Amino acid sequence: MTETTRLLLLSNSTMPGTPFFTWSKSYVTSFLAGKVSDVLFIPWAGVTISFDNYLGFVKEAFATLGLHVRSLHHEKDAVAAVADASCFVVGGGNTFALLARLYESGVLEHLRERVLAGAPYIGWSAGANIACPTIMTTNDMPVVQPPSLRALNLIPFQLNPHYHELKFANQGGETRADRLNEFLILNPTRLVLGCRKVCCWSVTVPNSICAAKGLRGCLWRASLLKTWCR
Repeated sequence: MTETTRLLLLSNSTMPGTPFFTWSKSYVTSFLAGKVSDVLFIPWAGVTISFDNYLGFVKEAFATLGLHVRSLHHEKDAVAAVADASCFVVGGGNTFALLARLYESGVLEHLRERVLAGAPYIGWSAGANIACPTIMTTNDMPVVQPPSLRALNLIPFQLNPHYHELKFANQGGETRADRLNEFLILNPTRLVLGCRKVCCWSVTVPNSICAAKGLRGCLWRASLLKTWCR
């Protein structure tokens, strides 16, 4: 791991009633600081949307930032494409599908190596989840079974994108907080950061963690006490 390992991790890409990837554009611009002109998009979390359609949305949004986007699903040699990329953008969708495809393609460890070597990493939702040590705090249904729940392990804590504390009337089931408490009871050495919508985190490992935008996050520890943080 180097001091240049840099990630921008977003809870979500889009808010209802707004175009795709609107709220976070200024934070992407600040994060990249004009040092990158081409990015490699990884659309493999997509399940209900085709990879080509997903790429179209991302291309349109990132073109307004002056960034050229190519997609990993168009590359004949995925490992070589990852080795050659200067910046990675990993979209949301289903975290289990994304991780399974990264394993199946043989890309997972190569992607980790490139980011640890300094290539900037931008991920939202599922793309943020796989930056964690595992995907054990995702909200997604396990629609496929990856070879392992171990992910990129780029940050020393778990994320829970789309975090909220809502409990609907007559719900009768567990809340998001209940589920995270269950995780920490069985994994007491772990740390979990709940990321609300319209929240992104600029992370430099191992130097600092800095909230870049949005509502307060919620930090969960094994004591089951939560700490609000900005």
